[in-house]
Amino acid sequence: MSVTLRIDGEIDTPLNLEYLDLIARTDQKEISLSGRPATGIPVASLFEQVGVKPSATHVTLHAEHDDFAASIPIAAVAEAAVIFQIHGVPIEISKGGPFRFFIPDAAECAIGEVDECANVKYLDRIELTVGPGKDTRPRTKKEHTDLHQA
Repeated sequence: MSVTLRIDGEIDTPLNLEYLDLIARTDQKEISLSGRPATGIPVASLFEQVGVKPSATHVTLHAEHDDFAASIPIAAVAEAAVIFQIHGVPIEISKGGPFRFFIPDAAECAIGEVDECANVKYLDRIELTVGPGKDTRPRTKKEHTDLHQA
């Protein structure tokens, strides 16, 4: 599994980030992740850095660790962040790290385009696309329940 976060697709400048790159940034923000204090970088700040092309309509979040992907409209991630610390320490791979994508106030999984399943653990790539990209999220509550009972 990758310990690098790659941002690519419909952008001006592809970017590869490692944990040390994120802790060195001055645009960190504190986030409550299920009641736990977390530290992340606002997605808007990352998108400003890479230069999102006007043709980009969706953000596709990839997690190679479990071959998971979620594609959501770019407008839905305005308040999102890439989390890299919980309780002030790096996120262990066994806990879904080293990077997580977090959208505050996301709906229950299998409810709509922007749901809790778009809060991707093991995040290793953010791809900006024209139209929806790869999406392996469950589409019904039953699929979501079956996935988590397996």
